Amino acid sequence: MTGALTLYSATFMRYALAVSPRNYLLFGCHFINEGSQLTQGYRYLQYWHFGGREKSLAEQARAGVSEARTEAEGILQAGTEKGQETLSKGKGFVKETKERMS
Repeated sequence: MTGALTLYSATFMRYALAVSPRNYLLFGCHFINEGSQLTQGYRYLQYWHFGGREKSLAEQARAGVSEARTEAEGILQAGTEKGQETLSKGKGFVKETKERMS
């Protein structure tokens, strides 16, 4: 579709200047459309044929690894805190039991 619109806009830019009186408004509209279609075509080619997709997937993978690492560190930190809390409670229980037995 982008190729067809590019050719269409190029043709009617020529037509807009060929008629009498010249239609500069039509030329301007097709000029803008031509630029937009060329840009869209470039983006398509860049993504699918010139490595843009692979780069995007690599960035997503890196972001996923970073997110997983952050989540794992958070879980580890929470587990460490819970373990320390449990250890403190256990030490307190042992101390109380020793005092009762004495």
